[in-house]
Amino acid sequence: MATQHLECNLIEVKLASPEEEGVEAGDMVFSGYGAVFGNLDSYGDVIQKGAFKETLKNAKKNDRWPALLMQHGGWAVTADDMTPIGIFTELEEDDVGLKFTAKLADITRAREAYNLMKMKPRPAITGMSIGYIAKKFTVGTKPDEPRRTLHQVELMEISLVTFPANDKARVQAVKSGWSVRDMERALRDVGLTQAEAKRFMAEGYKGLATRDVLDPDLKSMIERNISILKG
Repeated sequence: MATQHLECNLIEVKLASPEEEGVEAGDMVFSGYGAVFGNLDSYGDVIQKGAFKETLKNAKKNDRWPALLMQHGGWAVTADDMTPIGIFTELEEDDVGLKFTAKLADITRAREAYNLMKMKPRPAITGMSIGYIAKKFTVGTKPDEPRRTLHQVELMEISLVTFPANDKARVQAVKSGWSVRDMERALRDVGLTQAEAKRFMAEGYKGLATRDVLDPDLKSMIERNISILKG
């Protein structure tokens, strides 16, 4: 079955394809592009740079940002489906498109989404998508022109989705939400005592100064486990 373009109450849902300072231990953070400029999507539309300027200006002025949803709230559109799965901490236009950083809430749907993005050897979901109201656009009149060129849109929501229409708009990075306990366990797994692990977390390698010689293999294993933990 072909993916359809969902329209409801004039809000168009465009399926586009889905480290960091200020991130606390346990946070589920990811970043990427909700839309890409100048790229023809599967609906024949092209978004022009500057299309989100007004809606972003108003969002930051009124502190009412677009919602972060999963699969545009689902096809059933129930109250649970329309519950946001997190918030955007950064949202701006750059030369590529609509760039974002988002933090997921500690709720079931958000945890599921986060785990899907963190899967190895490849993420199970990376698609991003926007829901918007087209304010200003031009319609193509020639066969080689886009169906529409969008000059200004009112951005309502951005969703993490499975099937993208614009393959270039995707999640770029996922920040691991490790806890202090996770870090301590990773350090003890390589042979540090509990006291050494705590000192290492507080002071780095200086905390291991009580060891006469720091075994190069031990240092390598510490760095490996930390790298795995941080994703």
